[in-house]
Amino acid sequence: MIIAGVGLSVLAVVLVGILVARKVDGDSANFLVAGRRLGVPLVAASLMAAAVDSNATVGNTDLTSAFGFWSGASLALGLALCLLLTGLFLARPMNRMGLFTLADFYRLRYGRGVEVGSSVLMIFAFAILMAGNLVACGFLLERFLGLDYTVGVLIAVALVLVYTIGGGMFSDAYTAAIQIVITLVATVALLWWVGSTIGFAIPEGMGPFDLAQLTSTDAGAPINWATLLSLGIGDIVAIDFMQRIFSARSPEVARRSCFTGAAGTAVIGVAYALVSLAAVSALGLDMADGPVLFTLLDSYAPPALTILVLSGIVAASFSTASGAILATSAVAVRNIFGVRRVATEPGTADPLLRWTRLAMVPVVLLGVTVALQVAQTGILLTLAFDLMLACLVVPFLLGLFWKRGGTRAAVAAMVTGLVVRITLFVLTPTMYGVPNDVAYLPNDLVPASFDGWPTMYGALASLLAYLVAAAVWPRAVTEEAWAIADGDAFAAAPVVPAPAPASVPGGAGAVAAAAAPVVSGDVEAPASAVPAGVASSTERA
Repeated sequence: MIIAGVGLSVLAVVLVGILVARKVDGDSANFLVAGRRLGVPLVAASLMAAAVDSNATVGNTDLTSAFGFWSGASLALGLALCLLLTGLFLARPMNRMGLFTLADFYRLRYGRGVEVGSSVLMIFAFAILMAGNLVACGFLLERFLGLDYTVGVLIAVALVLVYTIGGGMFSDAYTAAIQIVITLVATVALLWWVGSTIGFAIPEGMGPFDLAQLTSTDAGAPINWATLLSLGIGDIVAIDFMQRIFSARSPEVARRSCFTGAAGTAVIGVAYALVSLAAVSALGLDMADGPVLFTLLDSYAPPALTILVLSGIVAASFSTASGAILATSAVAVRNIFGVRRVATEPGTADPLLRWTRLAMVPVVLLGVTVALQVAQTGILLTLAFDLMLACLVVPFLLGLFWKRGGTRAAVAAMVTGLVVRITLFVLTPTMYGVPNDVAYLPNDLVPASFDGWPTMYGALASLLAYLVAAAVWPRAVTEEAWAIADGDAFAAAPVVPAPAPASVPGGAGAVAAAAAPVVSGDVEAPASAVPAGVASSTERA
């Protein structure tokens, strides 16, 4: 009965996703960014559904049961912090630029090489993120239907792919609205049931006010801070979050949606962490018998509540996986292979749309491979954005708000952050409190107590590398056309007049290059269209 109830909710979500697919109408702008016309309810719902996935629920309860409130709740609180910061500082300028993918920013700010390098890192990180959600679905079907874990993962990804490949961002947004309603109702019902039956007793030293979890190494403080940092800051360059921000119909809609999503994510994350602590205190549950939340629902909760909560988890996991598949495929096609949207006659195929849909198949296969190799939930989420924090956050934030750094600074930050983070990863015997079974090289140099610090050192190394490179090699006037609009990518960007010839160093050749129209596979656009927040490449810092 339980799995039948969950199946009906999943079927409803899939059907809605298929029905709204007609809104795409053969246009990649509709497919990738919903025609840039979504309002606050849909954008906020999709942002919240992306944040409150299996990692912030199942992974949250597992980590909380083992290590305390801040170990698990930090998954959701970190994502809520990311949405808050994005709403305060980034949503409006990023929406105003009219980008199709986040990697477009790296091309326009730093050039083609940085675009490709950042895209590869994004795809790898989001394959890990997608895998974390597939893992939860695989465990769910294994626990409640008796299916093999691998079969469960394949069923989950097939269902997500069915509607994502048809409707893109429209399907993602409309299904997210349903998914987040289910999740909110399920959270309220679960809290009420726990409070009225087993109570909210909290084991000693594991509660939200036991701040040793944030101050003592023995209580896991470095790991907890690393989680908050990697998700609160590293998730700023999440391609699925940004894809949803690009889909908002105005900068203010994007901003308000981030604030709404942040509030909802924080509330739900805290609720599931408290439920986990109650289950540990009253029932003695732990991860030895499988995911703690699944054990609680399967062995103790009434069937109706179990159906509701599991439906919410599956729905949120589907939304995150859908956004990851869409954004990753778009980055692969547009930013690695250089396929651009073109103005087409009615009835002619849009190459960006066609190839993005085709790219979803290998992207899904990559995510499934990771899910089958590393059967973790919350750990996979943190690892994904740990990598983004070490490599991409510094070039993004400093590139957006500081003119001095150029291509060399971005490359220095990305390479240094990657080398430092990967080196520390393979040398550290644990990762976020669990054994490093992924890529550990046995050694006597790095103890388990060092866990958590690699996240901070990777980000710090990236920042220092960018600052040093920017000081040694300021952004040069030869970086001519990288901040020039692509046409369709910056249709909404304000137009900044091109500088007069006399003001451009470098002679007549540089003037001609700056004044010429740019055609890069997109619709032709004048070179004077410069996105807000990205300095003209003719300016030397």
